[in-house]
Amino acid sequence: MRIDLHCHSTASDGTDTPAELVRHAAAAGLDVIALTDHDTTRGHAEAIAALPAGLTLVPGAELSCRIDGISMHMLAYLFDPEEPALLAERELVRDDRVPRAKGMVAKLNALGVPVTWEQVERIAAGGSVGRPHVASALVELGVVKTVSDAFTEEWLADGGRAYAPKHETDPFEAIRLVKAAGGVCVFAHPAAAKRGRTVPESAIAEMAAAGLDGIEVDHMDHDAAAKDRLRGLAKELDLLVTGSSDYHGSRKTVALGDYTTDPEVYGEITRRATGAFPVPGAGGA
Repeated sequence: MRIDLHCHSTASDGTDTPAELVRHAAAAGLDVIALTDHDTTRGHAEAIAALPAGLTLVPGAELSCRIDGISMHMLAYLFDPEEPALLAERELVRDDRVPRAKGMVAKLNALGVPVTWEQVERIAAGGSVGRPHVASALVELGVVKTVSDAFTEEWLADGGRAYAPKHETDPFEAIRLVKAAGGVCVFAHPAAAKRGRTVPESAIAEMAAAGLDGIEVDHMDHDAAAKDRLRGLAKELDLLVTGSSDYHGSRKTVALGDYTTDPEVYGEITRRATGAFPVPGAGGA
């Protein structure tokens, strides 16, 4: 089995619609794909309706969190999307994305960059607006060459000249909420140092004690040394180890299935979950 547990669609900051995403996943030879848009489950219904036979969808979301001033992302799988407390928190984070993006546009304007909110809104195309959409605007204007080039201290990285904060959930609260909704929690790309400061291993140990299920190890932003270190930490803390592409369509160079999760780990995730179930494809249009 080939299993990719971290993918995005136009419901947040990917460039494939949910229907396109599942079709591309099937074409890439994947057996299981997780749709984990930022702080939203809005793309799930479309993905399920289009799900090809032979492909299984894991409904999920990537939750925006912050601990001790460090931004981090929590992958939540197979939770009840209608559970009131988790739904309210996701909506709070999502609703703060628009004023945050407008704040970044204002800061860029003050730096002499002629980006507009209308441009960012067009790029987001109704998705959950985020920094990648602002970064894409900078690419359109020729300010940077790639989206990744915008995530520096010069522009949009945490603490960067055009950075603006948003509401982010405490990770211990995120774990509590996801667990209460029957879901499973995996810390996304914990050693992605090029994105900014990373969470110390002592804090990951505290999260493990609070119910964290796993850490994403095999990821494009982790070098070999980071992967080895994380595997050792996962063994020490009895955490599951996942691998995923973090696919965003044309917004990133990584392809679907470039990094995958072991079938035994996937099986354990599904065994632990009680809020929702993987959806097998029925040959959607």
